[in-house]
Amino acid sequence: MTKQQKNISKLMSLVLRHQPEYIGIMLNENGWANVQELIEKINAKGIFADMQTIETVVEINDKKRFAFNEDKTMIRASQGHSIEVELDLQQTKPPDILYHGTTVDYIESILKNGLQKQARQHVHLSKDTETAIAVGSRHGKPVILQVDAKAMHEQEFLFFISANLVWLTDEVPVKFLSLYQ
Repeated sequence: MTKQQKNISKLMSLVLRHQPEYIGIMLNENGWANVQELIEKINAKGIFADMQTIETVVEINDKKRFAFNEDKTMIRASQGHSIEVELDLQQTKPPDILYHGTTVDYIESILKNGLQKQARQHVHLSKDTETAIAVGSRHGKPVILQVDAKAMHEQEFLFFISANLVWLTDEVPVKFLSLYQ
């Protein structure tokens, strides 16, 4: 990813997940923004973007953070919102085990209080340790937690899977967590 594409990706994450007002766009109730308006507002911030650039950012983003509608007139973040949007996620039975990547800085609090969604709409989990390690590594020395998703599901905790295959739930109580070895 070029430096320009990375900057556009970061700006898109900011405005499509957290602060659409930063560039003056509006998201609908499902988190969709008009692509042409997004391009115009990005350009107004002094960052060059066109449809081809936005398509490339969506396509090569390693976390598949963004999605277009069928005719590519609308775009949204796949998950990770701190603003209220309805992503129309379908409840899904999770795999028996899921993983969460964090850092040593947060492990004590998590093992005391469980995983909380904090400012986001959901707790994010992954189906593999590689993804969890990558997530945890972004902020320091990674620690991987194993989540007994089967037991949670049996106790009627709800799980969803986003368009970019991130597993989502409202919380993970401590009794369903263990350190991954």
